[in-house]
Amino acid sequence: MTVTTAKEATAKDAAGADAQEEDLLLEHQLCFALTVAARSVVGAYKPVLEKLNLTHPQYLVMLCLWENSPRTVRNISEALAQEPATISPLLRRLEAADLITRQRADGNERALAVELTPKGAALRQQALRVPGTMMERLGLTREQVAELHASMMGLIAATSQ
Repeated sequence: MTVTTAKEATAKDAAGADAQEEDLLLEHQLCFALTVAARSVVGAYKPVLEKLNLTHPQYLVMLCLWENSPRTVRNISEALAQEPATISPLLRRLEAADLITRQRADGNERALAVELTPKGAALRQQALRVPGTMMERLGLTREQVAELHASMMGLIAATSQ
């Protein structure tokens, strides 16, 4: 059995207080690191996506549609964890670029079905280079990307409860 002296207990309390003070440093804030990292990574995508004539939010919509087309606006908004009102302007711009079409869904007059055009489907071939280009730009391996992704998905799950 270990006996703690009063001096050791005081030192331990001081160390705990110092740790709490350290916790409030900006550089130790998870929210700060995530915000800056997200902004930086999305910024790194910009020149890569410009070659596809897509913004980052448009790219995310196209990723959804390359996985499954047609999809409803609600389905896209759920997949992207965005409100339908946020997705709608993106869809209008993608439609104006002849990458998608929007029309009433069969059997549900209130739902809009979003579908790739042949031009939108063909753009997928060019987009196949984006993940590899981004890994190279960020200096990450496929395994490191998978680990980061798993960590971020864990944070998303933890904050969704």
